[in-house]
Order: sequence, then C-alpha cells, then structure tokens
Amino acid sequence: MNCSVVIPVYRGEATVEPLVERLGKVLPSAAEQFEVLLVNDGSPDDSWAAIARLAGRYPWVRGLRLTRNYGQENATLCGILESRFPVIATMDDDLQHSPEDLPRLLSKLGEGYDVVYGVPRVRRQVWWKRLLSAAVKRVISLSVGIPEIRGMSTFKAFRGEIRNTYASIGGPDVTVDVLLSWMFSRFATVEVEESPRTEGVSNYNLMKLIRVALRILTNYTTIPLRLASLLGFLFTFFGFLVFVYVLTVYFTEGSIPGFSFLASVLTIFSGVQLFALGIIGEYLARVFERSSGRPRYAILERLGGAG
Repeated sequence: MNCSVVIPVYRGEATVEPLVERLGKVLPSAAEQFEVLLVNDGSPDDSWAAIARLAGRYPWVRGLRLTRNYGQENATLCGILESRFPVIATMDDDLQHSPEDLPRLLSKLGEGYDVVYGVPRVRRQVWWKRLLSAAVKRVISLSVGIPEIRGMSTFKAFRGEIRNTYASIGGPDVTVDVLLSWMFSRFATVEVEESPRTEGVSNYNLMKLIRVALRILTNYTTIPLRLASLLGFLFTFFGFLVFVYVLTVYFTEGSIPGFSFLASVLTIFSGVQLFALGIIGEYLARVFERSSGRPRYAILERLGGAG
C-alpha cells in the first residue's frame, strides 16, 4: 500500500517536527511508499521554517506554502489534490492524533472500505464543543444517508480517487467529509486515543464553530429551508387560530381586549419572518461565493518531493 499523509499546519512550529519524526518511524512498516505533505495555511509563526527544515532532512516530506490563511478544510483539500499515492490519510498538526494509530486505519481500509475514520475513545473537549460537533455530524449524517459519517473526524484514511473527482470543484467553501460522502459509500471507524494538547490552544471558538455549522448546513443540505417552511406553516396555522379567537371574543363579548396580546402576536410573526429571511440570505450568500470566482487556495511555494 502506497500512502500520502496530508497535514494542514497552522501555528504548528513546536509540534510539526516531532509529529513528522514519529510518522517516519511508523510509516515504513505500514506502506511500501509514502509521503507527508505539510500545508502551511498562512501560519503567523515560524511553521514554514520548520517545514523547510523537514523537507530538507527527509526526501519523503513535501512542503506547500499557501499565500494566506484559507482555512483548515481548504488547506486539507490542497494537500489532497497535490498528493500522489492511491491512499490518502489526513491528520492534525497538534499531536492530539497519534501517528502510531495510523497503521490501524490503513489496515482497516485494506479490508475493502473506502473511508476509515479514527474516532477518539474520549473526546478532550469542553461540553459545548462536544454537543455542537455531535449535532452537526448528526445533521450531515441524516442529510447524506450514511450513519457511519457521525464518526467523522480530521483523522482519517480514504481512497485517492477523490483527486480526479473534485479537482475542479468550484467555490471557496469546501468540507472534505461531505465530498467523501458524495463519492463513497463504504465507511468504517476505528477507535483511537486522543492525546491532550501540549502546545497552544484550539483555533475553534464558539462563534467559529457556529459559522462552520452554518456553512455546512447551507452548502450541502436543504434542512434549514425546510425548517423555515415548516415554521411558516405552523405560524400560519397559529395565526388562523388567533383569528378565530378574535372573532369569537368579538361576537360573544362585543370587544377585542388586549393591546399587549396584539403586540405579542405581531412580535412573534415578525421574528419568524426575519428568521426565514435570514436562512434565505445564507443560501444566497453561498450562491454568491460559488459564483464569485474566488479561488479555494493559492500556492506560493513548494518544497521537497525528491523521494
């Protein structure tokens, strides 16, 4: 089995070198030929200098330097499209994914699966990150009809046919896991250990996770639009009941009490309308971004690749 390992690097100056050294110990026993692609995603620290040292030290290390920060998914897709071997693995640069678990993913892939995810036995995240992540994964799983994708993570191994299929995909916002679900159907998971973070902090705060969730939902599913339609129907029915109530009170009591009641009803209906318009606006934004011609990424420099 020949394998390309893709690692997007952002603020990874202190972790990328020990990560590559550990990969250099486990990959020779797991693959006949292999390469490690380190994609510098506009990192503000000296990550590129560390990548340059590694590319000069190991012939199987390749460095890709992007012109600016394009985001983890786009950097990952860049490495995937630049890779050369028929099996591709991706992982983070922060040493939370153990390189020693990679041969287990490759072995499972060799059993006939298309995609194998490394699922942590214990997630080392705060509770709100776990809940939001689980909710997004469940929605994606329901929308694509593949239950196994609930275990999706950035630590995975999959078939390299994705290169030709998505080489010309448009739009700057991509999600590799959704692309994999569109192309493949045989998914599997392997339990792995997630190490505690030793350097830096996670780049994903609450607002960024919410933006990622909105991007996925409005890029790849129609669930939000259907939710808006359902809310519209429910509140139309509610408005009809309010109308019946008003007529009943008028003909039985001769007056319509309650400015507060009327103001509350108007506020509820206005809120629902704005919610629906917001969802439509998100979809229009996705259409604009896809048609704007913005590149997914731009490569400034390449290093290595002699092996």
